[in-house]
Amino acid sequence: MQKRILGSSGLEVSAIGFGAMGMSRGYGPSPDRPEMIALLRQAVERGVTLFDTAEVYGPFVNEELVGEALEPFRGEVVIATKFGFAIGAEGVDSRPEHIREVADASLRRLRVDAIDLFYQHRVDPAVPIEEVAGAVGELIRAGKVRHFGMSEASAATIRRAHAVQPVTALQSEYSLWWRRPETEVFPTLAELGIGFVPFSPLGRGFLTGTIDASTSFDDADMRRSLPRFSAEAREANQALIERLNEVAAGKGATPAQIALAWLLAQRPWIVPIPGTRRLERLDENLGAAAVSLTAEDLAALEEALAKVAVQGDRYTESMERMTNL
Repeated sequence: MQKRILGSSGLEVSAIGFGAMGMSRGYGPSPDRPEMIALLRQAVERGVTLFDTAEVYGPFVNEELVGEALEPFRGEVVIATKFGFAIGAEGVDSRPEHIREVADASLRRLRVDAIDLFYQHRVDPAVPIEEVAGAVGELIRAGKVRHFGMSEASAATIRRAHAVQPVTALQSEYSLWWRRPETEVFPTLAELGIGFVPFSPLGRGFLTGTIDASTSFDDADMRRSLPRFSAEAREANQALIERLNEVAAGKGATPAQIALAWLLAQRPWIVPIPGTRRLERLDENLGAAAVSLTAEDLAALEEALAKVAVQGDRYTESMERMTNL
């Protein structure tokens, strides 16, 4: 597996990481725990070194799963987790005392001595970002955290935080069908030397080409409530998959691999974190690192995608209000 460094921090990770959220929430009933532990360990065997979780995934059980699975590889992998939600209540909570509580609890669940990368999951409008950055800085100096990260934050907020405690990585949604970070956030990350970790790099599964207007989702699947996954939007957005299929056929790859290879080609400090519950999908995702897209390939893909107007909002209004973009 190729390696990449997240910005100027020196934090080296595999070019493609692993997002573990779907193993515990968001996409229907949770699968068999031993099977998921085995899959996480198979990811390590294949060269994956960046694993992403959060206290709110479950809540708590995803951190426990990741902690148990990766305990034999302590020191060989980078585990990222997150603080910032008010679990058991509505909204967000990034009060410094809460950040410290979350850190201690996450350390126990992850079975580690220090959290490699600690993200603020969502910006808390009630707490100045300088206080948040300062609290994480204290945890870094105490040896409980190694790197500070942010998620779904605006360029202005990132700058303010970075001035207090250097930000190693920003995690936000980014893919062929959600490209907002390119306009204001990317220039800021490049200037400040901050890495970028796209979540939902495969459009919550849509960019794999396995979802269409007839696909049904389990009652516990978050996609049932997302505007972009309405039957009408899925039917309209098949045009995007058709373009991906054309490119994939020419490269001997799958649509998912083209979508991930496109992300890798955007900047050398981008590390996507696709998630999966299946070994064959893991292998497919990791195979994207071997797909080389030339400048001509990228230009042709841009031209084709420019003809496609993606339909449907990515989030509901209430979910979008929790972002800081």
